[in-house]
Amino acid sequence: METARTRPVSDYNSKLKLKGFNAFQIGGDSNATRIYSRKDFYKICLSTGTSIIHYADRSFVAEGTVLFFGNPRVPYSWETVSSTCVGYACLFSEEFLNVSERADMLQQSPFFKIGGTPILNITEQQKDFLATIFLKMMEEQEGEYAYKDDLVRSYINLIMHEAMKLQPTESYDQHKNAASRITSVFLDLLERQFPVESPDKPLQLRSPQDYAQNLSLHINYLNRAVKEVTGKPTTAHIAERIINEARALLQHTDWNIADIAYALGFEYPSYFNNYFKRLTGTNPMSLRTAEV
Repeated sequence: METARTRPVSDYNSKLKLKGFNAFQIGGDSNATRIYSRKDFYKICLSTGTSIIHYADRSFVAEGTVLFFGNPRVPYSWETVSSTCVGYACLFSEEFLNVSERADMLQQSPFFKIGGTPILNITEQQKDFLATIFLKMMEEQEGEYAYKDDLVRSYINLIMHEAMKLQPTESYDQHKNAASRITSVFLDLLERQFPVESPDKPLQLRSPQDYAQNLSLHINYLNRAVKEVTGKPTTAHIAERIINEARALLQHTDWNIADIAYALGFEYPSYFNNYFKRLTGTNPMSLRTAEV
C-alpha cells in the first residue's frame, strides 16, 4: 500500500485556494448553496427561495431573497425548504481581501463579526442591483484584465457597504433543544480546525475557552451543554481530535516533530511529546517508527 506524504485536495479546492476567490451562480436545484464549507473562506450569498439557515446557536427563517454572510469561524448549515433556491455566491479568503487597505471591514462588519446577524432581507430592487455586482465579479474572474483582483475586491466592498445600509433580519429562533444545538455547533467548529495543512498555520482554537469566545458563549454554558449531550467534557473532545490529527501527521507527512508540535498549537516539542504520551501511552517518534 502506497504511503501518502501529502493531503490531496480536489481541483476545485486547489483553484480556489490558489486564487483566493471564486464567484458562481446558484442553480435551480439549490445544491450550490451548500457545496462548499472549507474553514478558511468567507462566503457572501444572494439567494431567492425559502430556507432555514442554522448559524451558531440560532436558526434563521429565510423567505424571499436574502443576502447571507458566512464566517468560516462560525459553523453554519443551509436547509432548503422550497423546491428551488437560486441566486449567486462568492467565496474569498481573508488573505485575498487583506491586500486592500480597507480589509479591516471584514472584522468590523456586523455581518461577519462573531455574534453578529449575518442575514438581510432584500427587496426586488436591491436584488437586481446586487445581482449585477455578482455578475460583474463572475465576468472579471474569467477575464484577462491585469488588475481584476483589485476590481473584485472593490465589488466585495461595495456589497458590504450596501449591506450596512440595510436592517438585519430578526426572523430567527433559538434552537428548540439548546444543549443539542450548542453541542452540534461546538463539534462542527472543532472539526473545521482540521485537517492541519501547513506548519505555518497552527491551530487557533486549543481550549474550551477559545471555543466559547468564538461562539460568544459563556464557558460554563458550553461545557454544561457538551457534557449533557455527549457525556464527555469539552476538553476530552478537543484532546481526542488533536491526538487523531497528530497521528495522521506522523503517519502521512514527512514533517519533523517540532513542526507537528507547532502546527497543533504547542509552544515547545517537549510539551507535545508529554501530551501525546499521556494520552496514547507512547511517544510520537515511536509511533512514526512503527509505521515505517
